[in-house]
Amino acid sequence: MANIKKIARRSFVIGSVSAAGGVAVGYWAYQKPHDNPLLREIEPGSISTSPYIMINADGITVVTPRAEMGQGVHTTLAAMVAEELEVELDQIRVVHGPASKAYFNDAILEEALPFKSYDYSSLAESARASIRVVGKFLGLQMTGGSSSIHDGFDKMRLAGASVKQMLVKAAANKWNVPVDEISVSKGVVSHFKSKSSARYQGLVEELRDIEMPQNVKLKEPQDWKVLGKSQKRVDMEDKCLGKPVYSLDVRLPNMLFGTVKMNPYLGAKGYKSANLEGAKESKGIVKILDLSKKGFAVLASNSWYAFEASKKISVDWVKPSYPMDNEQHIQSVSRVPKQKDSCNRDDGSAGSVLSSMSTTYKSQYRVPYLAHATLEPMNATVVYSDAGVEIWAGNQAPTVLLNLVHGLTGISTSKIKVHTTMMGGGFGRRAELDFVMYAVEAAMQMKGTPIQLTWTREEDMTHDFYRPIAGAFLEAGIDGEHIKALKADLLAPSVLDGQMSRMGMPSGGPDATIVQAVWDSPYEFDNFQVNGYKVQSSLPVSSWRSVGASQNAFFFESFMDELSYKVSMDPVDFRMKYLKDEPSRLVLQKVAEISGWKNPPEAGVFRGVAFCLSFGVPVAQVVTIIMTKEGIKIKDVHAVVDVGIALDPSNIEAQVESGIIFGLTAAMMGEITVKDGKVEQNNFDSYPMLRFQQSPNIVIEILSNQPKIRGIGEPGLPPIAPALSNAIFSATKKRVRQLPLQNHVNFLNTRV
Repeated sequence: MANIKKIARRSFVIGSVSAAGGVAVGYWAYQKPHDNPLLREIEPGSISTSPYIMINADGITVVTPRAEMGQGVHTTLAAMVAEELEVELDQIRVVHGPASKAYFNDAILEEALPFKSYDYSSLAESARASIRVVGKFLGLQMTGGSSSIHDGFDKMRLAGASVKQMLVKAAANKWNVPVDEISVSKGVVSHFKSKSSARYQGLVEELRDIEMPQNVKLKEPQDWKVLGKSQKRVDMEDKCLGKPVYSLDVRLPNMLFGTVKMNPYLGAKGYKSANLEGAKESKGIVKILDLSKKGFAVLASNSWYAFEASKKISVDWVKPSYPMDNEQHIQSVSRVPKQKDSCNRDDGSAGSVLSSMSTTYKSQYRVPYLAHATLEPMNATVVYSDAGVEIWAGNQAPTVLLNLVHGLTGISTSKIKVHTTMMGGGFGRRAELDFVMYAVEAAMQMKGTPIQLTWTREEDMTHDFYRPIAGAFLEAGIDGEHIKALKADLLAPSVLDGQMSRMGMPSGGPDATIVQAVWDSPYEFDNFQVNGYKVQSSLPVSSWRSVGASQNAFFFESFMDELSYKVSMDPVDFRMKYLKDEPSRLVLQKVAEISGWKNPPEAGVFRGVAFCLSFGVPVAQVVTIIMTKEGIKIKDVHAVVDVGIALDPSNIEAQVESGIIFGLTAAMMGEITVKDGKVEQNNFDSYPMLRFQQSPNIVIEILSNQPKIRGIGEPGLPPIAPALSNAIFSATKKRVRQLPLQNHVNFLNTRV
């Protein structure tokens, strides 16, 4: 475990966030709920007993606190309410909640604690309980960190169970019968003896006189009717019919459409001079706005006219302070700095043991910057008027957006309305709110006129907050078949420093994402040291799907594979020798079983295995490839996950598949490079996605052996890169230590 000084420092960083906001944390204050935001604009004839549920004559609306980015979270969160409320999913309407502290996400903070996710000691559990108190007072309404299900599991079920109990009481009062004679089923309250019954929406007026219950009993899993079963996605039919409103779909009277042209030297201050004449004369152009000398917003009668005009703006941009060529960026993670971050692990005496050995085994790894590349480019619609600010944007952090807009405009947050629409991908990019703030700034200059700013694909991809470039130096001391000591030095720019400062929060403390999925790995060695090193941030970096685990699993699991061959052990058996957490062992055992790992493959067929525990979820994957004269075909991927409680198996499978495809794309071909100070890749021709014909057959099995429920949006991704790389080594005896893999081997553009 990390020493107490490190724990204290890391806890202080999080605690100081609440202190900075002037929070006085006491039991009474913690117990007091945030105001219900639904009551501000509730329609006559409707009732809302909590921030999560509204009932009126038209039926039941479940308000989900997390953003729907295609991950199916609206379905599973709504299913939690439906289960306890005794309704079917198709009986309810599901919408995203307004920006409000009432929808705080306290589970997202647990990842920052210096305790392994499988550590259930009293100290660890006490720290988790304390950080959730901080989470309530911070009031961060955020979607990320695979935390939505973990966070909502109690909150959403309690909301449903409370309303059900109130409905029973309301019906008993109305019919003057005992509460224990009332039954509920599929949205209907009934009293058998008097043959009385009413739909929930028929008891709205009676509900107004019922107090929220203090003690609510939740159903046991064996009694579940909705949860634990695969559900039809609540948004699927509408998506197939093109009905959902994304922020790009918003249309308002007298709206102007626009785009941005920002400094291609990321992080530089803006421009020295600009020639706008050619753009001003373009067809359909209404106005070109200066965005605080950072760049320009081009407004037109439609988006295409704005896109075309933006190309005609000639600008002398301020140059960046970071290195101008890609090789210099690579060098930043190619040597171990003297000063290390304090997020580390030191079991035993790895440093001294390795120093005492005559020979040790060493490897060096590296990964490039990566873009989020959401299929829906960045966009937002804003109206700035005397009444306040109204925003339509797919975003992952509504309450952060409220504070940023208040800071920019000076307008009270009570007069700022945020509509969080569905979004065509997030992956962490839409937790960064620059694209919304530029739209707000443009709208401030066009008071009363709705402004919709849409980024071109080129502007979007070259102005991302990237997954950081990162490097690893790994060293092991081997005694026969035994790993006597292992040391991992992990280098990357700090994701948290950039994110926290852009959110207006304290930054500069240790960054656990640099060592994520290695320092808290369930592998145990006699002597095991993990060191994290912050390197100078060049391009702006941020959370990218699975954050630090995305690169660290590649580093560590590739090295584990190297060691298995070095000691002449089967790669699965080797991992099992050092894997001590039982749910993790069972995941690895099961993936070996379903992939036929112990059965010799056919000629020309090769396999690779990898394991990673991230965000509390152990995942093991086996990749099967076929070697041909023309190149490599990825044939199969077998994956096993353990989320503790599988609330919706089909959605879990979909998310694991998604993580595998996203991860394969990054591992095989993902790379952001810099030339003359600018990002080179600007569209899907130079930053390609995995195609249908390249996609493997994917087999997934879900286990339920760990004691806590977990989310699955990210954990399916980290093992895929090392599993594929390890399969390539099995086939070629060539160890690839730098991504993307296509720079070292050839992949066939075809499917088996």
